[in-house]
Amino acid sequence: MFAARSAPRVLNGARAFSTSPAHSLARMQLIGRLADQPELTPTSTGREMVRYALGVKSGPKNENGERATSWFRVASFTDGPGRDLLLSLPKGTLMYLEADARMDTFQAQDGSNQTRLNLVQRQFEALSRPQNRNSESDRSAAEEPGSGLGAS
Repeated sequence: MFAARSAPRVLNGARAFSTSPAHSLARMQLIGRLADQPELTPTSTGREMVRYALGVKSGPKNENGERATSWFRVASFTDGPGRDLLLSLPKGTLMYLEADARMDTFQAQDGSNQTRLNLVQRQFEALSRPQNRNSESDRSAAEEPGSGLGAS
């Protein structure tokens, strides 16, 4: 009555291009400019983190020839020289950022539920510093060969 067919075998967790199991991934790559100089702030657990905002221009140009800017808040838990470099970057620095992304819901002061995109920096690289510098020492440090504009 019914033909005996075997279902095709699918290996659980195996993929054609990788031998590792599939995992959830929420990562963003951005290129944009620092909204202000990054700042060091303590967390509720006493750990220190660096917070900063990155402005990314995208989309078509408007009638003034400018693209819309999206602002992203970023937290970094990097220690050592990477943190020192990040804290030294001035407002307007063009940087490349790789970050883990997560949507968090919280209750605002007015009682409404809000959802916010949170980015936690994994890696960054300073691509260029702003052209209008005020400090002569900043200018000479950036022009030194091997000044190490990138970090992870």
